[in-house]
Amino acid sequence: MFEHNHQVYIARDIVQHYRQLNQLQPAEQSILDLFGDEWSSMKMLDIGVGGGRTTQHFSRVVQEYVGVDYSHEMIAACQKRFPSASQSRVFEVVDARDMSQFADNSFDFILFSFNGIDSLSHQDRLQVFQEVNRVGKTGGYFFFSSHSLQGLEREFNWRNQISLNPLKTYVNLVMFGLLRFFNRSIPPQQIKDSAREIIQDESHNFRLKQYYIRPQEQLNQLEADFDNISIYSWSSGLELTTQQDLDANIDMWLYYLCRIK
Repeated sequence: MFEHNHQVYIARDIVQHYRQLNQLQPAEQSILDLFGDEWSSMKMLDIGVGGGRTTQHFSRVVQEYVGVDYSHEMIAACQKRFPSASQSRVFEVVDARDMSQFADNSFDFILFSFNGIDSLSHQDRLQVFQEVNRVGKTGGYFFFSSHSLQGLEREFNWRNQISLNPLKTYVNLVMFGLLRFFNRSIPPQQIKDSAREIIQDESHNFRLKQYYIRPQEQLNQLEADFDNISIYSWSSGLELTTQQDLDANIDMWLYYLCRIK
């Protein structure tokens, strides 16, 4: 899974795509606003920085900024996009599963956005959580996004693709057919019963295999290394504060804000 997805993220068209992205997602903007003046005293690690989408928003407000990615091509794109040399903003090629170039307790805030952690296998994912706990300062923050199996479950039901707009219905059904084709070994009932699954979804024309997880299972994974976990809607940027809100949420991915133990 790692090598399959890595080949996608070093492809020229994919690197160019990420280099052109500029906007924060609603949940990311919520966190940027939440910490306000606190940013100026923080050292930040931006994992899976891609083409620098988040760099322009966070690097200008934090005290120190380190952007990392496991794709040499992505880091080269960042260095080209932000050419001015600065001790307070650096980019490095780093594998999030092994961040041994960073000392323990190095960062106040760690971001892993755009579901980057979902390109890894289950065991690799747990390894990343341990590494984030190690390089993050006790009491610091980890903020990341991950695909929601709860949201995907709805996509596996063809009835939910029907719309009053015939063209939208046609497009939805075509995408539904492709989703089922690329995941034909996974029956819909398995999606309903599973806590997590590897899905070949529509990202980059069904080129990626991605990890989907139910929110409660994600909370279970995090409890060993993190506490005070909050969940934010990707689409609205609002915190899901009640179990009812979380159970009703059908976002295709969610953001998790955690305190590092």
